[in-house]
Amino acid sequence: MEYNLFDFLTLLGSLGLFLYGMKVMSDALMELAGDRMRKILAGATSNRLFAVLTGFTITAVIQSSSATTLMVVGFANASLLSLTESIGVIMGANIGTTVTAWLISLLGFKVNMAAIALPLVGLGFLFSLSKKKNLRHWGYFIVGFAILFIGLQYLKNSVPDIKSSPEALAFLSAYTSKGYLSILLFLFIGTLLTVVIQSSSATMAITIIMCFEGWIPFEMAAAMVLGENIGTTITANLAAIVANYRAKRTARAHFIFNCFGVVWMLVLFLPILHGIGHVVESIEGASPFAQAAAIPVALSLFHTTFNIVNTVVMVQFIPLISRIVMRMVPEDKAVMIVIEEPHFLDKASLNYPQTGMKALLDESLRLFEKTAFKVITHGLHVHREEFESDKKLKKIIENIHQFDLDVDAIYYNKFKNIYGKIVEYANQLQGKFDLDEDKIIAIRSILRADRLMVEIVKDIKPLHTNMNRYLYSDNEYIRAEYNNLRKMILKILRLSRKARLAKLDKKFMAKASDIRDHVDKYDVLMNGTIDRLVRDHLVSAEMATSLMNDSSIAIQIARDLVDVSSLLYLQRDNLQDVEEDEGLAMAS
Repeated sequence: MEYNLFDFLTLLGSLGLFLYGMKVMSDALMELAGDRMRKILAGATSNRLFAVLTGFTITAVIQSSSATTLMVVGFANASLLSLTESIGVIMGANIGTTVTAWLISLLGFKVNMAAIALPLVGLGFLFSLSKKKNLRHWGYFIVGFAILFIGLQYLKNSVPDIKSSPEALAFLSAYTSKGYLSILLFLFIGTLLTVVIQSSSATMAITIIMCFEGWIPFEMAAAMVLGENIGTTITANLAAIVANYRAKRTARAHFIFNCFGVVWMLVLFLPILHGIGHVVESIEGASPFAQAAAIPVALSLFHTTFNIVNTVVMVQFIPLISRIVMRMVPEDKAVMIVIEEPHFLDKASLNYPQTGMKALLDESLRLFEKTAFKVITHGLHVHREEFESDKKLKKIIENIHQFDLDVDAIYYNKFKNIYGKIVEYANQLQGKFDLDEDKIIAIRSILRADRLMVEIVKDIKPLHTNMNRYLYSDNEYIRAEYNNLRKMILKILRLSRKARLAKLDKKFMAKASDIRDHVDKYDVLMNGTIDRLVRDHLVSAEMATSLMNDSSIAIQIARDLVDVSSLLYLQRDNLQDVEEDEGLAMAS
């Protein structure tokens, strides 16, 4: 058998054509259904069955288990999916990927797709010229679909004719007749091929062709299929290397789930194979152990059976898998840094609009709930822990705590960099995707809330300075007025804290709007307080001037706080509502 460099390059080119067709087809499907699929994925619930169905549906639609697992890793990285949800979705993706194997087996080996492939390319090309976005992507899908089967046909024709070379068959038989040792060897080959090619579907096609051409028997091909299930987990693990601990846990869970499945399948390997053989023989009239023509369907059936049974068995052990990966990948410890860096604005979240918006919102909420809350409470001489307790505001205000608050340092070290990164991230998100009007409005609302936060922090500085001076004054009247300002802001902050813990219903929105509209009553100039205090000589002119200025600042802070809370928590609730709606739509 003569097989030269040109023949090898032809074989490599055939594989490349197959993979290119699959990529074009998968990319087109992602454009057509990807956004919808990502919304469904973002709405996955902790219900294991629904998570599995979600994974199956997405993979079956977009025809790429790797794309699904990468989405899952990205969503886990952005905290849109919990570990339990992620494992369930990946289990479903394993079943969904068998749809591709059936397409290859039935259309690639039962039907002569190559005969109609070129006309399909022509039809797809015409569609791709359309000005309508959806029609254009359908054109790309048809072209990719056709190229995939052209590549498969070339792949079949490029494989060396091993039947005409008895010495090569004798060489291969030495590796296929060593019992379980041969099974383990071909399992490793399947794993290695999938890692190198980065496509379990392509490896499946190669495996089917090797059987169809008589290279290896059905048992060894089935062992390679098991190896492909391990090799396909490498994609997610590579993507998780630069991600956070949540994404790493999800990728490890994928690996553990598939490895456990392969282990129990090896124990029952031969009985299950013979069962598959009997089923195929009754349907096809030929046994895969005896005739190569029956192997493509038999392998697809084995692949599907393995993934369905493995999911049914392992879905009961999702909590156990979760505990194992949580021990393998501990939670990231908070690192003390001089200049605060974003926690959620990573590149992985920019892969999809949903994860990008979630990251943007999470970072803004973190800035508000961690940094801004602390600056405001300390600026008002209140311990945050005491403020968040069940104590009444009257009791909290009576306790005046001294804080050495450097607002400028906090702004430059904690706020400025984060705010700049949020704005930059929002611009990247809007530039990368063709967002609808609702998403653009949502992003602008988040940015407006961030801008108001910056103004609040800057306004706290002069207010804190004068509170340092007058809260400890011997003049009881000036102390009382500054305590009134503290009470006003803290009342708004308490309302904001309640918003953090609950949804913004109509009752809350009405209350927030009412408070915002009536903070003017604290204006000491407009309500006559200054006139009374000065006229009765209860405060000095200097005190009166400071109080007028600080009253105006405090009122603006109070209004900004109401706006920030409404903008951020409303976006949070809207995002949750969308996810729930998508989840219900999927369930129905």
